[in-house]
Amino acid sequence: MKKFDVRKILTIFLVAITAGVMAGLYGVINDQITFSISSEYYTKFKFIQFNLANENNIDKIKFPRIFASIVGFLATWWFGLVLGFILGLFNFIQTSWQKLFKVSFNALLIAILVTFITGILGLFYGFFFLSHQPRSDFEGWFIPYNLENFRNFIAVGSMHNFSYIGGILGLIVAIFYSYKKRDK
Repeated sequence: MKKFDVRKILTIFLVAITAGVMAGLYGVINDQITFSISSEYYTKFKFIQFNLANENNIDKIKFPRIFASIVGFLATWWFGLVLGFILGLFNFIQTSWQKLFKVSFNALLIAILVTFITGILGLFYGFFFLSHQPRSDFEGWFIPYNLENFRNFIAVGSMHNFSYIGGILGLIVAIFYSYKKRDK
């Protein structure tokens, strides 16, 4: 019978925290890129959704990219925390806490890469297909009436939605990777 190693339990929490920080930073970078594509997605939707501004004071924001960074971090850190905790638990199969951390960290990088690729696919899907649909097809979606660039707004929204799907796909690929890295 193997000896129980409390360090492996602590490592699971370290993996989860690391994943939360990595996801938050990913969100910051992602939202800086998407802000460049559609600032309206933030100024007319996300800032209001995250209670950073309202329709009456949106034009008074002096540094909207800072707000976009806040939105990016707040929208993603928790997803990374959950993903990291799941990966850490799954990697409990590793023989040592060191291997648990190493395999989990590499798995997180894989999950981020899958998320990024899926998000880019979502951007292209949104830009080249979804945004060409009639506006009436978006009933029930929150789309401001006063958009200057509907196409970019939809493309960025599509990228964000695909990124969450990418996070789930990334978790699946990361678990598969972790399983392949176990000691036999």
